[in-house]
Amino acid sequence: MPEAILEVKNLKKYFQAVKAVDGISFDVNRGEVYTLLGPNGAGKTTTLEIIEGIRKADEGEIRYFGKVMKHVDRRTKEKIGVSLQTTAFIPHLKVKETVALFASFFEKSLPVDDVIGFVSLEEKKNAYAEKLSGGQRQRLAIACALINDPEFVFLDEPTTGLDPQARRNIWDIIENLKARGKTVFLTTHYMEEAQRLSDRVCILDHGKIMAIDTPEGHITKLGERNYIEFSCKMSPEDIAELNSWDEEPVEMEEDKVVFPTKDLYGNLERLMKWASQKSIILNDINIRRPNLEDVFLAKTGRRLRD
Repeated sequence: MPEAILEVKNLKKYFQAVKAVDGISFDVNRGEVYTLLGPNGAGKTTTLEIIEGIRKADEGEIRYFGKVMKHVDRRTKEKIGVSLQTTAFIPHLKVKETVALFASFFEKSLPVDDVIGFVSLEEKKNAYAEKLSGGQRQRLAIACALINDPEFVFLDEPTTGLDPQARRNIWDIIENLKARGKTVFLTTHYMEEAQRLSDRVCILDHGKIMAIDTPEGHITKLGERNYIEFSCKMSPEDIAELNSWDEEPVEMEEDKVVFPTKDLYGNLERLMKWASQKSIILNDINIRRPNLEDVFLAKTGRRLRD
């Protein structure tokens, strides 16, 4: 049986009339990458702040390593590492000096050079923090979160704003952490990231959990549907006609049309004939299987970045 390293039960945090966290329960198992997905305002940051020990809950129970605690105590903090969305480093400290500073906060820590090597910052260890690129700063933040050799690592949107190469560098670090038996709690705005890295994905919206499953489990529950995507100018009447063909409504993203269908071949043939009869040109036609973005839309009625 999986060992739950973190158990959260009926967690609540209200800010006057705003129910930021509204009675959520979940558990995170040892050795997994557990991802929390939700748009801005869903309650992700408040949830993380509570279980990281930064903010106090109004109600609910948190159990770390089998122990119930009202607040995250010092002994538990020695076992966890936290990388926030943004980390303010002392600009005139070098990379090696910054990691050494964080090492001094803990009773036990790993060798500074080993951690710098793990996040591939060897060539920058004598560079000042203010001279680092965005991706390098994120790797430095992760190094600081790992210096105490934590069992449980929180990574709050570690790749936001990074270019594709820097993002993949962070992915490699997360995959290496999992290979070393670490437990990772991840938040992200990138569906591809969640789908690639996660063992389980928790979808949060308006302070409530909408669904928890593996990425493939989420997708399978959508049923036998495919998506026909194409670009063109369409009138409201055209969209209404397409909506009458299948159970799922057509979605418009500017000039891009996303047409969910359980009858792929029948509706694809019908679409081509319909477009020909109306002299509508369909550009960039693509057929794909469902992904986590479709799951999120089905559960919340909006896309992750809305």
